[in-house]
Amino acid sequence: MGNRRFTFVLVSLVFFVLAAFSSCQKDPAVAAPPTSKSIAADSSVFSTPGNSLATQGTLKIKFGDSTYTFDAARDSIAFINVSVDNNSHYFGITAINKEHSMSFGISSAGFAYNNISRAIAGSQFLVSGDDKKPALQLSLSKYSGPKDFGDINVNQYNVGNQLAKGTFYTFLAKDDKAGSPYYRVEGTFDLRLK
Repeated sequence: MGNRRFTFVLVSLVFFVLAAFSSCQKDPAVAAPPTSKSIAADSSVFSTPGNSLATQGTLKIKFGDSTYTFDAARDSIAFINVSVDNNSHYFGITAINKEHSMSFGISSAGFAYNNISRAIAGSQFLVSGDDKKPALQLSLSKYSGPKDFGDINVNQYNVGNQLAKGTFYTFLAKDDKAGSPYYRVEGTFDLRLK
């Protein structure tokens, strides 16, 4: 169980590093540092092959009676592929909104391709609070109720300008303690390149 927890933490950390990286690319108010080569904000070029920043499309997350939407035209949504070592590979989606007040990441073991359904390996959803509404922090917990952490279904992957399209569901908790309530979180993604 310790290795699974370590892998979850590692994958989550990679998602949030990539989200922070991609969000900086999308912020037009930040000047690029002087370099001999620059990457445009709408570029799908990343430092690792197989990682792409969507330029069009949406990621929608339904939690309770609320739906949260990331729009690739203004927010940063990346479809990523991560190799922890030669035997551990993950794919997923990471997103952060333009205001940096909401972020989401979800991953599954293996490689992405068309028409697959895979078990969820890690997930986290963060929404900043204000004076009227407290912060929302949900993550995959080893104590989640059903021993099913959910699935991600990729209907289309890397076909023409379609980066990825599909659905997912997972069970997230507000903390990682035994007996904590868990919540079903569902979503859709329809991410495209230029």
